[in-house]
Amino acid sequence: MPEYFDDLETRDPAVRERELFAQLPQLIEHAQQNAPAVGEMLAGYEPAEISDRNALAQLPVLRKSELLIRQKGNRPFGGFATKPVNKTMRIYGSPGPIYEPEVDKPDYWRLARALFAAGFRADDIVHNAFSYHFTPAGAMLESGAFALGCAVFPAGVGQTELQAQTIAELKPTGYVGTPSFLRIILDKAAELGHDTGSLNKALVSGEALPPSLRATINGHGISILQCYATADVGLIAYESEAQEGLIVDEQIIVEIVRPGTNEPVSEGEVGEVVVTTFNEDYPLIRFGTGDLSAILPEHSPCGRTNLRIKGWMGRADQTAKVRGMFVHPSQVHEVVKRHPQISRARLVVDNDGTSDIMILQCEASDGSDSLAEAIANSIRDVCKLRGSAKFVKPGSLPNDGKVIDDIRTYE
Repeated sequence: MPEYFDDLETRDPAVRERELFAQLPQLIEHAQQNAPAVGEMLAGYEPAEISDRNALAQLPVLRKSELLIRQKGNRPFGGFATKPVNKTMRIYGSPGPIYEPEVDKPDYWRLARALFAAGFRADDIVHNAFSYHFTPAGAMLESGAFALGCAVFPAGVGQTELQAQTIAELKPTGYVGTPSFLRIILDKAAELGHDTGSLNKALVSGEALPPSLRATINGHGISILQCYATADVGLIAYESEAQEGLIVDEQIIVEIVRPGTNEPVSEGEVGEVVVTTFNEDYPLIRFGTGDLSAILPEHSPCGRTNLRIKGWMGRADQTAKVRGMFVHPSQVHEVVKRHPQISRARLVVDNDGTSDIMILQCEASDGSDSLAEAIANSIRDVCKLRGSAKFVKPGSLPNDGKVIDDIRTYE
């Protein structure tokens, strides 16, 4: 019989819908009164009337671009937090930059549910290879693991040889991080003769998990599942043992809307993932993630009854998620601005089968190796990710307004 994190996961869908929307008016009223930006955006809306999906769809969608503008005018949180900064435990910064608060509450981002579905339990030692600086990815998974009673090794990113050595010595049973980095660690461990056989489960995020990569990791005796979460709203959806889509978290409302609008699409139609979270400290209502997905019909064979989404299907805007970090068009413009020799450019994002790669295609007056190196350094400085430059014939880049071209495909 399947195990469930709690009884919420197997609720009758009508009961779930009724209970979530019974809580929503109180959340909206609290946000209107205590988060100035929400009060401004939702001025004139009566909370008691927002009691079903049709009513919710009348509210404006808050997109990352607007959140960024509001934060720039009112640091750090743009008026969306309900508590003063000195009541915040930690402040994180995601590319943009967009700042997110963490309040001192157990499992603040609600990742324990996803970890439980991936097989993590209280006796596990977790090798956490998400970043622990700037962005909250490491803290997000760590807080969920702590809520389950797991011990956590805060590995962070990089230092592949040391990661492999640590796994051989500490013998953790679970891994959290990006799937491509797990494969890199396993390959390095094999090269060095380190035993990683203690690992039997993994929960990954931050990038796609193509079937070929899943099969490779399964071949090491590791059951690997994925989840979808953001620094802004926490867990959105997670994979279960059925491996048929991602199941929406129990403590949020998810809508799929037509990109650039407030309007929900029909079931099965691809659109932007919009999340309403019941976080009273940072109440983001109809937050547009910028990610594309679609609602799957029916319920998961695992017995969980919440909505399922197909998973990440691209970006509604030109922002790309590369190795777990967002890259924005504004960052590409900043790189180009640093090098006046570049007349036009576009950032091409691809995957070589093991990890994401970034190539800035440049029309430039100087196609020297030294300029290519300088551009690569600028990409690293601005985007906090490695990338390379490739010079192309002047006039050869399409005149389509595209700054970031994500050409990744997955099996």
